[in-house]
Amino acid sequence: MLKKIESSKMGSSDIGWLKSKFHFSFADYFNPDNIQFGVLRVINDDLVEAKKGFGVHPHRDMEIISYDVNGELTHGDSMGNNNTVTRGQVQYMSAGTGVLHSEYNLGEDTLRFLQIWILPVKNGLEPNYGDYRFNWEDRKNNFLHMVSGLNGNAPIKINQNANIFSLELDQGNEITFPVKEGRQAYLVQIEGTSVINDIELSDRDGMEIVEEDIQIKAVETSHILIIEMKKE
Repeated sequence: MLKKIESSKMGSSDIGWLKSKFHFSFADYFNPDNIQFGVLRVINDDLVEAKKGFGVHPHRDMEIISYDVNGELTHGDSMGNNNTVTRGQVQYMSAGTGVLHSEYNLGEDTLRFLQIWILPVKNGLEPNYGDYRFNWEDRKNNFLHMVSGLNGNAPIKINQNANIFSLELDQGNEITFPVKEGRQAYLVQIEGTSVINDIELSDRDGMEIVEEDIQIKAVETSHILIIEMKKE
């Protein structure tokens, strides 16, 4: 089963310094038929003006992954972490029993990043933070396995049976991604245009995939993120 979600039909917000697309219900956008996809609760595609950001605020009982598309993303938290990532790099925080954190664009250019929330296997876990500076070339025409569950083999591990992959597929190239029985995946067409099993996706579109392998062909060079998980 494949379901395309056009970016023009997603929830959105524009408060000046922050412009967002909401793949699922978030903030003032509420759709009772679009709360989450399996354990995937949030994907926000955020544009943050230079020298702006999210001040200190609390989180708990959520696995939070931030994928930097362009610009500088600086994280600070009550555990004493203060780090900056750039294009193609990832920050991860297990909010667990509770943590305070902030996210700012301290750079000179607009920041674009994907904010991803995944429900943990259980509540009340110990808070944790990490970041990883992946090499961009490792996702060229290849799925870069960035995030896995605790028993997986990705460099970033979260408290859930889920995996996150990134890909930059050159124009005209094709690649297959398996979604096996009992599994599902959510795909974000971050940049470019691709055809997936005869369905065309443009930048910022999404797709739900359930128990169906997909063939991706890049109409234009395509930057893609896939979150794969147990079927719910």
